Amino acid sequence: MARLPSSLPTAWPTLSATPTPCSSAGPPEILVILLLYFGSAVSLTTIARVFDPSVAFVDIPPFWAGSIAIALVVGSYATETFRGAFNGVKSGSIEAARALGMNGLQTFFYIRIPEMWRIALPPFGNHMLSLIKDTALISIIGLNETLFVAKQAASTTGKPFTMYIVVGLIYLGFSTAITISVLLLEALANRHIQRRPS
Repeated sequence: MARLPSSLPTAWPTLSATPTPCSSAGPPEILVILLLYFGSAVSLTTIARVFDPSVAFVDIPPFWAGSIAIALVVGSYATETFRGAFNGVKSGSIEAARALGMNGLQTFFYIRIPEMWRIALPPFGNHMLSLIKDTALISIIGLNETLFVAKQAASTTGKPFTMYIVVGLIYLGFSTAITISVLLLEALANRHIQRRPS
């Protein structure tokens, strides 16, 4: 549910939102995946039988169920991060923008968004790292993701240590790429900030 701060025109909803059940109650990601996967199957089957009683079972692919579940969980936390960052913009910056004659939209795009982005980047990077690691949970609903394939390979080759080391290196590669990307974005966002000499 979007909220509109008084500093913005009512026609422009902000990126902030109230906490969703995923962020307020904090259920485990694996529980969200299971509920969405099996709950959607029950719901779709019930709806399909209304139109065609001969339908036996309807479900959604594990990939989409897992992707939607992880997106809901990580998205809820990321939403709170951006909301907090948006509220963390200094009031002095807003007052300075108004003193320069900027209207609500100009203040939003030229002052609020850049400052909010600088505040939100570090925790947003953590959310992206969490998203990468949470993909391993999707194997519980039968998706052939990296960890699931490694488990099958380990049972076939009898070399679980080697298989899981490879998986660890793959996750490490993704995590390193995300970390470097966030650092570069932070440097780009902070390029106009003057640092005091030590």
